Amino acid sequence: MQHASELHTALQWHIDAGCDECIADEPIDRFAVSKAEMAKAEMAAASDDASAGSRPAPNAASQPAASQNAPGISRGAKVNPQEVDNNRQIRTAVELARAARTIDELRDALAGFEGCPLKKTATNLVLSDGPAEARLMFVGEAPGADEDRQGVPFVGPSGKLLNAMLESVGLFREQVLISNTVFWRPPGNRTPTTQESAVCHPFIERLVEIVNPAVLVCVGAPAAHTMLGQTQGISRLRGKWYEFQTAQQSHPIAATAMFHPAYLLRTPIKKRDAWADIRMIAKRLSES
Repeated sequence: MQHASELHTALQWHIDAGCDECIADEPIDRFAVSKAEMAKAEMAAASDDASAGSRPAPNAASQPAASQNAPGISRGAKVNPQEVDNNRQIRTAVELARAARTIDELRDALAGFEGCPLKKTATNLVLSDGPAEARLMFVGEAPGADEDRQGVPFVGPSGKLLNAMLESVGLFREQVLISNTVFWRPPGNRTPTTQESAVCHPFIERLVEIVNPAVLVCVGAPAAHTMLGQTQGISRLRGKWYEFQTAQQSHPIAATAMFHPAYLLRTPIKKRDAWADIRMIAKRLSES
């Protein structure tokens, strides 16, 4: 009986920590995986060094001047294979995103894209919900457990609160388009890494270009940092207007930031500020 109680306590601790879903039949020792990857990279580097040593030294006079004085590159510097692969994945993401002309084409591109590691652990791709011609667009950070199961953004408790906030100013879920800066759920609802956000960024930018809303709302600080390039906390970012514009857009889009509904559920005292924000958004939308 005591053993069962201890198991229950351990299970509850994992749930509280965000480990609420199994993603593999057997546990994975990430430390061992990291060591193996490092060893593989070192072997590759050693192999490259050996190959370079067996080749005759190039004639410096025959090399283009640009390559001899390339900025940021020092002689003998080793290239990080992981960094090279990350840059390649981002370039692929940019190409796929630019080629998409509709939301469905963008979804198909993401479905075939293997450059984001989160895809391997997530259940569903979570791109967007709402009409392509929406005048109001919300962008959060990443899908949660409910969103991952249903493949739709903002469907859990946070989504219900967002729906209620919209209805309080005469707007409805069916009128707006909702998405995230990352399209697959991070395990345990952890914060997406810089690389995970970077590789998804071309797709969320392209989604904004396709929808071309009158007003863009960043839900939570991480989304505001990613979309608006701001670094301040959400308390300082909210209640103000910014501009969002990509290289492909002919005009800037009015953008703002607001508290994430999940934060409001944990901190009800901030709902007064959120009420002021949603009213400000509705007013700007009516004037656009």
